[in-house]
Amino acid sequence: MKVKGVRGWFARTFSAPRPATVHAAQPLPAGQQSLFDEYVDALPSAQNAVNLIPGWNHALPPEAGAVTNAPIVLYADPRIEWCVEQCGGIKGRSVLELGPLEASHTFMLHKHEPASICAVEANKLSFMRCLIVKELLHLSRAQFMLGDFHKWLEQMPRRYDLIVASGVLYHMINPVRLIELMAHRSHTLYLWTHYFSDVAMPSGDARRGAFSGEVEEFPYHGLTVRLHKRSYHGAWRNKAFCGGMHDEHSWMERDQILAVLSVLGFHDIRTAHEMTDHPNGPSLSIFATRSADP
Repeated sequence: MKVKGVRGWFARTFSAPRPATVHAAQPLPAGQQSLFDEYVDALPSAQNAVNLIPGWNHALPPEAGAVTNAPIVLYADPRIEWCVEQCGGIKGRSVLELGPLEASHTFMLHKHEPASICAVEANKLSFMRCLIVKELLHLSRAQFMLGDFHKWLEQMPRRYDLIVASGVLYHMINPVRLIELMAHRSHTLYLWTHYFSDVAMPSGDARRGAFSGEVEEFPYHGLTVRLHKRSYHGAWRNKAFCGGMHDEHSWMERDQILAVLSVLGFHDIRTAHEMTDHPNGPSLSIFATRSADP
């Protein structure tokens, strides 16, 4: 009876009317890709997976068993180790990572045995790279989500023990809004970010070239916040592009980032890794924590 049932299911599932006419296969036009080009006939390997997606920015740790030929090594980043130290460890804690890019920092966080890492990435190619890294490095505690982390923070009610936002604040149209959203979801934040400074980037500094000169000012909880408008100037045409979702984005000033955190109730704010001579613009790490919602 079981065999008969399988045969019946097979017939129902796979039976289909035959085409009236079978045409001979036509050769593809010159330069057109065949579906058969989507197969990999090499020996299965980690390298095959890495080679699948173009535009890698980061090198992979040796245990990945593959190379990207990318120059940036972030899988042993002292900024993330500093963040974990400021937390007193993250073992058993929940972490939200914004913009994991290629999961180098996810890998580092994972080694400290958090209960979970939710990593939200909007760039489709970066998301695919993250999935490859997750598979190669066995990041079982990490879940990667594809989409806009603003909407995640706005609409998902979950809270986290730590939010990591490394390299994302300065890609936002309104970075103040992102800080505010993060503050709604955690009492502990880590940010690494660039910032605007007339002192560190005086007139004539080549790093000012991407700025339009437009400055938006608006009031925020007694502060006057200034956002310095900036463009990628076509950098998004490269497959390795790792900027934000919109060409126009805004850099905040250093002291105003700290002031916004303060008015949102973060009473313990620590800074490190200050680099006023960073080739892309002044930068620093910020660890901010508070005991309760303001």
